[in-house]
Amino acid sequence: MKKAFIKSYGCQMNVYDSGRMADVMAAEGYGEATTPEEADLVILNTCHIRERAAEKVYSELGRLNVMKRERAAEGRETRVVVAGCVAQAEGREIVRRAPVVDAVVGPGGYHRLPALLREAETRPGAVDAEFDQVEKFAALPRPSPERIRRGVSAFLTVQEGCDKFCAFCVVPYTRGAEMSRPVAALLEEARGLLASGVRELTLIGQNVNAYHGEGPDGRAWSLARLLEALAGLPGVARLRYTTSHPLDMTDDLLAAHAAIPALMPYLHLPVQAGSDRILKAMNRRHDAATYRRLIDRIRAARPDMALSSDFIVGFPGETEADFEATMQLVRDVGFAASFSFKYSPRPGTPAADAAGQVPAAVMDARLQVLQAQLEIDRQRHMRAMVGRTTSVLIERAGRHPGQLTGKTPYLHQVQATGLAAAIGDVVAVRVTETAPNSLFAEAVLAGGDAGREAA
Repeated sequence: MKKAFIKSYGCQMNVYDSGRMADVMAAEGYGEATTPEEADLVILNTCHIRERAAEKVYSELGRLNVMKRERAAEGRETRVVVAGCVAQAEGREIVRRAPVVDAVVGPGGYHRLPALLREAETRPGAVDAEFDQVEKFAALPRPSPERIRRGVSAFLTVQEGCDKFCAFCVVPYTRGAEMSRPVAALLEEARGLLASGVRELTLIGQNVNAYHGEGPDGRAWSLARLLEALAGLPGVARLRYTTSHPLDMTDDLLAAHAAIPALMPYLHLPVQAGSDRILKAMNRRHDAATYRRLIDRIRAARPDMALSSDFIVGFPGETEADFEATMQLVRDVGFAASFSFKYSPRPGTPAADAAGQVPAAVMDARLQVLQAQLEIDRQRHMRAMVGRTTSVLIERAGRHPGQLTGKTPYLHQVQATGLAAAIGDVVAVRVTETAPNSLFAEAVLAGGDAGREAA
């Protein structure tokens, strides 16, 4: 049997997409390889968000070129595909710079990967960079739960693309316009995952709360309505969604957080900056006050909500006053977790050529200050869990005898002892202490309350 090795870079969308590409190639007779060296087909599923993303791909292609020659000397053929967002952005430039590549396919075309590989047999360097997500999902084979689940959890892509056009972001150019999958297809895929033992579904999309897929009634359903339908499926223990835009946090979605017990009280809601001047330059289309008011409404709907966010420091034109405005927003909100980055110009985006590029040393210093505050807040959130009772979805055995590992509703990793539980159970525990990146807990006696603890 031929074997395929798929290396996934970047976001959860790519993890999901890699599983679906494995499904596509399985239908062509490919099994899964655990290393590139044993693979007849190597696919690099790339991400274009962060700095030097393309250069990392070219570096990997250099290593694959050596491996391909070595395998050829042994009489073994190796085919190399670059997929994903770098493929979409770079296109034929990849083939020009790296002749080792047999084919290039963007995120909207991986359902056509077998045909592209057949084309590459007579015309190496075939490129497919068309945007047709609707056709893609209709043409893909039924997903294999074992490829896209992560133990008792699984990603479910409900939406792709973005119409927001933030000045720093390549997603609208590499993933295309917003497209939402039909409700019926999502419910069918979810049922398959649940039947395989999945207990937690994380709905994903570049702008997931902009979901507006066609429902069985022929009308567009919101994300809130989709969540309600998923919550009613047998076997669902937990629901999550990511990544969201503040402008799409609708009233019915806020109400869903209060009304749907399976919807976990953890929300990733990127703000990027706390300065109105910088937010305007970023084309975020909201200001800091609007974001703060939204946070207040979210906490009114679900008082124990844990919030996370994304931040960019050193966006072109950012002054010390702008950076301090970001720091003040961070202190005001108190995020349970966050991701923070130095601004990196992405070719083709409006900000890449903007005046006022911030020196690297200044960005480094600001990032250290921001990350120090974010870590203080993260540790404070974790320490606040000590002594509280919470629920944990058991994911696997721990490293020590009698220990089980899982996650709280707030995405804390927990090492628990004294539990009479199996993988996939949701059990009550009492948190006893913290470590830098996890909590320790013990079983709660029957009748213990694992309800909505304050976060």
